[in-house]
Amino acid sequence: MQKNKIGWHLVALFTIVVWGTTFIASKYLLDFGFTPVQIIIVRFILAYVSLWIIRPQWSKPVLKDELGYLVLGLFGCTVYFWAENNAILHTIPSNVSILVSLAPIMTAILAHFFTRDEKLSKNVIIGAAFAIVGVVLVVFNGTMVLKLSPVGDLLSLAAALCWAIYSLFLKRFVQNTDPVVLSRKTMFYGLITAIPLLLIENKPIPAIPVGDWLFWLCLVFLGILASAVCYVTWNVATKELGIIATNNYIYVLPFVTLILDAVLLGHSITLMGAAGSVLLVLGVAIGGKIRKKTIPTDITKTETENSDNKND
Repeated sequence: MQKNKIGWHLVALFTIVVWGTTFIASKYLLDFGFTPVQIIIVRFILAYVSLWIIRPQWSKPVLKDELGYLVLGLFGCTVYFWAENNAILHTIPSNVSILVSLAPIMTAILAHFFTRDEKLSKNVIIGAAFAIVGVVLVVFNGTMVLKLSPVGDLLSLAAALCWAIYSLFLKRFVQNTDPVVLSRKTMFYGLITAIPLLLIENKPIPAIPVGDWLFWLCLVFLGILASAVCYVTWNVATKELGIIATNNYIYVLPFVTLILDAVLLGHSITLMGAAGSVLLVLGVAIGGKIRKKTIPTDITKTETENSDNKND
């Protein structure tokens, strides 16, 4: 790991730690009677408004770019969260955690075929193998429970694939687009594409507990920190590290859950969980050692040829 990249790895890790704690705030809102779709809508509204305040920048829409932002909002927000939340309703959480954690290797496979500078390498494959075994051990943490559920498992895989598609399109924009504007556009189209789900669900919004400070804290955490801030930090980390190295940190999500379970719920960390944590760290470290392939541009070639002609 290059020294000048350590800071960006920490940014990616910070983002994953925050995302790994969102289930606490989401569960609190669900206990009030809010549905997953309603929570998604609230998150996107808060994120979009806060990002507008941070960067009140407007430019004339370009159809090609807007279609790309639509894909980002649809796959990276709406369909991803919808598939993941509904997967939990049809299968056990451990299945969801393991299958959604396949997103990094799915991203690496798509990047191999659809990008020129991020290819599958020995490090990526070995790192993925270590990390996936680590994910399984951490998720089970001494309690081997596995229950096949075709609907829930397919939804979990769909969520992982959605994130891989999101990452692939993110790469197209992250180098030349302001990360705040990019996140704002993503949230906007995430909100637009989530509204039909809200209408189809057609469930009344529960009474908002105005005097409950913890309720508002959860909303702020989900909407501003976990959505607005963390989508920006993820964009920046992706720009500096690439989609493969950044997505490797998704393997850490079950580890964050393991620690929170131990701290907040008093669950013990078994030898299996500890061993899985070590494998996770090794997997992320090995998979993060990626050398991007340098793609020469036509301009560079032309300049070189012109220089040679002058020398002649």
